[in-house]
Amino acid sequence: MNQPQTTPPAQPLDPEFLALLACPQCKGALVLRENRLHGKACRLAYRIEDGIPNMLIEEADRITDAELAGLG
Repeated sequence: MNQPQTTPPAQPLDPEFLALLACPQCKGALVLRENRLHGKACRLAYRIEDGIPNMLIEEADRITDAELAGLG
């Protein structure tokens, strides 16, 4: 029987580890929201998969205007 696929819950990142990370595109600070790390300057969002940030620029998602406004 097929089970519906759900997104796994976000796994928290250690704050000390998060403080060490920088956006690989713009080298700016990253903001953690839900299950993604957002680079505000370059408007890219990097997914966190199984607790590991996927920091590959070519696999990043573009941040919409609404998402950017919500980052503060």
